[in-house]
Amino acid sequence: MTIAFTPSDTTPAEAGPAVPESAVTESIVPGPAEEATGPVMAEEPEFWEPSAPEPHGTQGAEGREEQQDADQDAGKPDPVVVRDAHDFGVYARTGGWAFALKVARSVRPGGQPAEGTAAAKVSAKAFAELAGCSPERVMRYYKAWDMAADDGLVPQFEVLVPGEDVELPDADVWISYYSSRNGATSVRGQAISAVAEAEGIRPTKALEVAENPTALRAAILADPGTAEAARGALLDRMKEDPALQTEMARAIARTGDLKKAVASEAKAADRIGYVRQIVENGQIKTPAGQTVEAPPELRAEAERHLSLLDELDDSEEAGEWAGEAYDAVKGLVAKAVEENPALRVQERRTKFYSSLQKATKVFEELTLDEVLEEEVFEDDMLQRLEALQEAIGSCISALRRASTTS
Repeated sequence: MTIAFTPSDTTPAEAGPAVPESAVTESIVPGPAEEATGPVMAEEPEFWEPSAPEPHGTQGAEGREEQQDADQDAGKPDPVVVRDAHDFGVYARTGGWAFALKVARSVRPGGQPAEGTAAAKVSAKAFAELAGCSPERVMRYYKAWDMAADDGLVPQFEVLVPGEDVELPDADVWISYYSSRNGATSVRGQAISAVAEAEGIRPTKALEVAENPTALRAAILADPGTAEAARGALLDRMKEDPALQTEMARAIARTGDLKKAVASEAKAADRIGYVRQIVENGQIKTPAGQTVEAPPELRAEAERHLSLLDELDDSEEAGEWAGEAYDAVKGLVAKAVEENPALRVQERRTKFYSSLQKATKVFEELTLDEVLEEEVFEDDMLQRLEALQEAIGSCISALRRASTTS
């Protein structure tokens, strides 16, 4: 008996079991059209089993969606999600070691296998081309693994072969060996890394900031907290960097507003220092420049003002408080001088000597040769000198009278 068979993807081996001739109740005689559409097979059943479903990774979009729906109905997560979760778990436990292992077992500079091994490794350049990144990045992972291997944390390159998995250190250890910045191996980079570790931060963060000064400038301009941190860092650095001190002083002197602000702050600092010196040393400096013991009441008043100054926040303006403290203490100093006869006499004597020395120095600096020139001489010069001569004569006469009566 002959049965028409329509071609399908199913091969004869995949067809269902043969149907006995007695089970066939009707013969199908092919017509001309049927003969043109496909081959005629003898003694084949008119039905067959479907082929096995395609694997999940090769089926079409519609099939994948149906499979996902079926998995969700069965309470199973999507295999893609499972793979992502697995990869995340590996990275969470090992950090960069998971990627460093891929480099360590696949890369050998020059691409030559180690002695005694048959495993073909590739160069960092070839690996980078396959990975779509730079050879420098690959070598940073390579060097991190190399340093860890020297410390005995991971196996040496020579014992690793492509595709091999080994036990990896914890993720927290990774940052001690890896630096994502090219400058980390330079003298400058090593200095930055050392200071970063001393400050308790990751070296990679400090190196990133150092390599992007424009970003640092933007953060300082936009954020008061960053500006304050930068100010403190500059002050600390200037203590050990005379060249930076000079540059900062020159920059301030060339900026009018900053120059005024510095002068104002310097004045306030001098006044606070005057009050502090009385409290700490117990001595006062008189207007004439004498240094004597401070009376108890004056010292107590100075302590009161100094405590108020020390309680000011950094954001508060100290200039006004410093001026008030200075004026109060200065008034008490003048009062103490006037109430002490011996101190008062000595103070006036000191002032007189100071004025006499200044006048003598000024007169000695007069150059008569220039004055005698015709273009320089003026009539009022002679008049002023004559008036000065009369004042000096009066002063001499007064001193002579005082000396005869004493």
